[in-house]
Amino acid sequence: MRQNGIQTRTQLLDAAESLFLSHGYGGASVDAILDRAELSKGAFFHHFASKAELAHALIERYAAEDRAVLLQSLERAERLSRDPLQQVLILVGLYEEMLDGLTEPYPGCLFASYCYQAGLFDDQVNTIVRDSMTEWRTVVGGKLREAMDRHPPVLAVEAADLADALLTVIEGSFVLSKSLREPQVVTQQLRHYRNYLELLFRAV
Repeated sequence: MRQNGIQTRTQLLDAAESLFLSHGYGGASVDAILDRAELSKGAFFHHFASKAELAHALIERYAAEDRAVLLQSLERAERLSRDPLQQVLILVGLYEEMLDGLTEPYPGCLFASYCYQAGLFDDQVNTIVRDSMTEWRTVVGGKLREAMDRHPPVLAVEAADLADALLTVIEGSFVLSKSLREPQVVTQQLRHYRNYLELLFRAV
């Protein structure tokens, strides 16, 4: 029974994520979520008191998954090289590898979707989004700072700015990919960012 409950909750979250990415939070009704999940209103209200509560649970899940991917990828990069610059380059390459071979434009980022409609969410939800972005800057920026200490860049740059730039490349390429209907744009832009780092640190 517990397993069925977990499965139902997951179905609701998956359906909501798909609709929030395609129609936005404001454009996705509870009825539309139920139609997508093929579940009843009773199932919905057994797990969530409102659409707002579901949205909160969804962004928590998304933030946890996003954090896990970042930390696991960085851990793998650190196993593959002892040099912090090479670790960053490997990290970018791992994201490129994850997104390589897309046959359809990437559906988008839930953080961005929530930011576009920030006024519809409470402070707790918006704080989760902000904290996730800040953690990216802290984790990736910290590794870039190590790289800069060992390999002085040829231009004056800040590690946090470089970390933000990588996140901007990823988020921006999702938008560009959907707009142009060109799935390969995401990996192309990640490759450009990796080229920029190599030139900036003269790693080639």
